[in-house]
Amino acid sequence: MTKSEKWKEVDLYFTSKLHASDPVMDSILQANAEANLPAIDVSPNQGKLLHLLAKLKAAKYILEIGTLGGYSSVWLGRALPEDGRLITLEYEQKHAKVAEKNIRTAGLENKIEVIVGPALESLPTLKDRGFANFDLIFIDADKPNNPHYLKWALEYSKSGTVIIGDNVVRKGRVIEDNIEDPSIQGIRQFIDLLSKEPRIDSTAIQTVGSKGYDGFVLGIVK
Repeated sequence: MTKSEKWKEVDLYFTSKLHASDPVMDSILQANAEANLPAIDVSPNQGKLLHLLAKLKAAKYILEIGTLGGYSSVWLGRALPEDGRLITLEYEQKHAKVAEKNIRTAGLENKIEVIVGPALESLPTLKDRGFANFDLIFIDADKPNNPHYLKWALEYSKSGTVIIGDNVVRKGRVIEDNIEDPSIQGIRQFIDLLSKEPRIDSTAIQTVGSKGYDGFVLGIVK
């Protein structure tokens, strides 16, 4: 058994032991596959981690940058209280339509709103929509723009806001300082900003599993 095969088996082990049967989440992944969306959703274990972090934070207002088919949106949305709200930003119209259908399947259409278009154009409009700040912000979109997303995340934060960034390890390529890949450059700039930003206390966690070798950044705004 290769390392990656073992990672997948361990992921399946924990999912089978610690997750109840969830036809809704299974149907969302199936719908995403049938729509030919990129298979880059968070894993079930990672989705439940996001859910538990939102629960621990008792988050009422959540911002997600990068929706895809809404799999992580639903995990986060399920953690909201009855009067909670999640705004998720998606560039691709096709992805947004799939996500909206999945959100309805999960019964969360009254809590989750998908805004379509470039996130850097949507983010400045959120205050006019009535959102001054969020309790939790999940950044999982195009990596070259991660530094810009972080700046907006801080703009929409308050003391105690949790900021999570996904896919920051990239099979260990994040340590390659001379690489020309714009995604890696964006992640490195994102990390550099976090290292210099006095308003947030952060760390990174490497992960392995069904999604391969990657990791999260987690931070709390002071």
